[in-house]
Amino acid sequence: MVFSTSPTTPASAPRPLLGRTILQIIPDLNAGGAERTTVDIAEALTHAGARALVATDGGRLIGELQAKGGIWVPFPAATKNPFSMAMNISKLVKIIREERVDLVHARSRAPAWVALAAAKATGKGFITTYHGAYNGKSAPKILYNSVMARGDVVIANSLFTAELIQKTHRIEPSRLRVVPRGTNFEMFSPDRIGPDRVERMRRSWLTSPDDRIVLLAGRLTQWKGQKVLIEAAGLLRDKGYTDVVFILAGDPQGRDAYVADLDRMIAEKNLGSIVRRVGHVTDMPAALAASAIVTVPSTEPEAFGRVAVEAQAMGVPVVVSNLGAVPETVLAPPQVKPEQRTGWRVEPGDARGLSEAIAHALDLKPSAREALANRARRHVEAQFSLDRMVGDTLDCYIALLEGQIT
Repeated sequence: MVFSTSPTTPASAPRPLLGRTILQIIPDLNAGGAERTTVDIAEALTHAGARALVATDGGRLIGELQAKGGIWVPFPAATKNPFSMAMNISKLVKIIREERVDLVHARSRAPAWVALAAAKATGKGFITTYHGAYNGKSAPKILYNSVMARGDVVIANSLFTAELIQKTHRIEPSRLRVVPRGTNFEMFSPDRIGPDRVERMRRSWLTSPDDRIVLLAGRLTQWKGQKVLIEAAGLLRDKGYTDVVFILAGDPQGRDAYVADLDRMIAEKNLGSIVRRVGHVTDMPAALAASAIVTVPSTEPEAFGRVAVEAQAMGVPVVVSNLGAVPETVLAPPQVKPEQRTGWRVEPGDARGLSEAIAHALDLKPSAREALANRARRHVEAQFSLDRMVGDTLDCYIALLEGQIT
């Protein structure tokens, strides 16, 4: 199946956006790929001479948004209450009219329903980005998810997501664009991470200088695969890998029962000395630089593989589940020859396979590890740059504003 893509455009080039006002809407600006992308696009819009509004509840990235020229519009975008959502439509219509918004870009389902209605009421262009796999097989859930496929332009963040959109919603191919998530390779560069940052990170994790770290960075939820990694940790310990510490980094986000399950599993397997929960990590480049291996052992499809891309940019070997969009970001057999790999793919939920791949990565000789790091960096720079994502997204805005998409 063929999907439309936009030509790569430097972030500073799209002058047709000069004087335009673009409104992005998202529940909050805390951790996550959609949230980070919102800030990145707001910065690019500012550089292109546009006003970049973001309607959201708030979040830890608000300060960065404002520092980069974006304008925070406080808005109860996180609500999923149908009555509150209905009330929000008139509020958003007022904002669109008062701020003379030219185009609305929704990045999450509940606020997207509000934004769709407000865009129709004001005759403004409406864009959505399908950031997640959005599980749901029942008719009501499919209907709820369908708002993300109702944009005048629908952006999919991976080929996997594009295929899912077409399989589930069957939209006109002319409305669909594939724009992979972009990474700031200046931020995620091993040359930019000083030893003091790495040392602070390792101290915060209570690791010894000779510990090798296997990192899983993701919110604490069942499908992120923390339990699979814990199982793998036990298998590796039993194989004699006694100098390896496994770090589970991420917010619980209120999932107290799941956190209790993780802690119980760690205790029952007597892994408390080598498996640690460390909460949210704010300095991801330093966390990756401190790690020997990065894992993405998801048990359900992910719509993109942001952590896998960032790890490869840092030259850290990655082991990922062969599921969803994450494999699109990692070169591995049989897609390429073993000497061309940039990481390992394992079957989801397979703790033994995960442990074996981690062992292979841990056992790399220094020259082989350096060669893999160089291949991985070149690979992600070519495919998943921030400039490419920004340029392609702004091209979607321009195409819609200039009537090239109807």
